Amino acid sequence: MVAALVEDIINPLIGLLLGKAAGLTAAVLEIGSAKIKWGHLVSVIIDFAAVALVVYFGFKKLGIDRLDKKA
Repeated sequence: MVAALVEDIINPLIGLLLGKAAGLTAAVLEIGSAKIKWGHLVSVIIDFAAVALVVYFGFKKLGIDRLDKKA
């Protein structure tokens, strides 16, 4: 679900800001014959950050982070 959100909504919006019609994953840096797909890397980082935030706030909301502490 997070991957679909990032791929279908966030990447195209960032792509519009960068002027790439195909979205963020189409952003590449060409050096000679090599293509560095920095857009895909940024997309994966956004995906990871979204999942990490959901897990972090889920732990905070459920109070799991305080189970180890003695009262």
